[in-house]
Amino acid sequence: MSEVVKIEPATPDTSWGDLLAEGRLPRFAVICLGVWLNAADSLVTATIMPSVGADLGGYAYFAWATAGFLVGAILAGASSGRLSELFGLRSATAVAGMIMAVGCLISAAAPNVGLFLAGRLLQGLGSGWISGFAMVAIAFLFPERHLPKVFASVTFIWGVATLLGPLFGGVVVESGNWRDVFWLFAAQAGLFSLAAPLLLGRAVRGDGGPGIPWAQLGILGVGVGAIAVADVLTQPGPSIGLVSAGLAILALVVWIDPKMRIRLLPHRAGDLSTVCGSGYFAMFALTAATMGFAIYGPPILQQLRGFTPLWAGYAIGAESLAWTVAAMAVANATGVWDARWIRFGTLCLIASLAILTVTMADGPLAWVLTGGALMGAAFGFSWAFMSRRLLAALSDEDRAIGSSAITAVRQTGAAAGAAISGVAANLAGFSAGLTDASARAASVWVFAAVIPLALVGTWAAFRLTGSAQRA
Repeated sequence: MSEVVKIEPATPDTSWGDLLAEGRLPRFAVICLGVWLNAADSLVTATIMPSVGADLGGYAYFAWATAGFLVGAILAGASSGRLSELFGLRSATAVAGMIMAVGCLISAAAPNVGLFLAGRLLQGLGSGWISGFAMVAIAFLFPERHLPKVFASVTFIWGVATLLGPLFGGVVVESGNWRDVFWLFAAQAGLFSLAAPLLLGRAVRGDGGPGIPWAQLGILGVGVGAIAVADVLTQPGPSIGLVSAGLAILALVVWIDPKMRIRLLPHRAGDLSTVCGSGYFAMFALTAATMGFAIYGPPILQQLRGFTPLWAGYAIGAESLAWTVAAMAVANATGVWDARWIRFGTLCLIASLAILTVTMADGPLAWVLTGGALMGAAFGFSWAFMSRRLLAALSDEDRAIGSSAITAVRQTGAAAGAAISGVAANLAGFSAGLTDASARAASVWVFAAVIPLALVGTWAAFRLTGSAQRA
């Protein structure tokens, strides 16, 4: 991939005006459109899935729609760096949008649950590639001084989608047909596919690259698949075994990657003494520690506090709202403050899990919302600066795969965290049925079980901002 030279001025201009100057506005628009597609599709789909199951008779395969989407998204995100080198960012992004559009069309027209699941898998692939190519675009097309604002903007779009997505899905289900959602997103993805080459211009072109790391992607697929299957099982024993096997396989990918001719990850990505190693590990562990709130918070609130599904969704949305507000608040931070915000953010996550552990079931609702808000603020304060440090540490050779790996690592952490939280919930009796007793037990163990993940993630984040080597 042709190198994009970024020359920082003596006194960096970090204003919004400069961010959108020098031809960066169209590129910024592509990133925002891609993030919207990814966020809104996943959030609206979660709202309409009960209607899909009722219409297609696919309740037995209900969880597979999410699992298939997630597996596709992770594999696509992991491969997007190499694909952008092979085909160029313009062509690759356009094809990703078209694949997502085709997936939406298949889901919209599906006469049975089998075709619907196939459509969701394609949507996951398209969505993962769009997200991965967006990270490549951010790494290549924006100066380092603007990265906090770019990431804050991405977070803002996610926040808007969090607020509007459940409402839109509910309105569609009440007044129309769930298939209308997929027709709409097919049209949006098609427009994105047409607009991306025009808006991206000629900034980043493919030079062939070294190729695709098929072996690592195949092993990664097995590991992620094991974790995804663990997440849909209700028996704790097999779930624990599959989660453990999946994590071991993911570690195998990191171990063998440096030995392969074509790498999937940057140099020393598995070395926790480096910025890349500590950064990726922190992102994985911290993301994994948050998944229980989004997955099990709504049913717990509905069962124990009598919330409607919509209001439970908005209560959980406190996390996304706080993430957005925190990210915008610190977007101008420079110098030593980026390290301080990273550390403060990780400590907020530990505090949020402790608060939710003791208040989710019977504590004041204000404390539950505070716990959720602290969880979101933890990433709002830290994520942009963690990403900026990681991107700055990448060599020109590793910039494409290293930037896209951020998306893949986060998605893999989400899959692992969902499975770990699922095991904790099922051990607490959740799989036997949603009752006051099972909801109350799950409200403790879903959060307590991932506190160790938050602690090791915090340790890695402190290494990222302290003793980690640049290479």
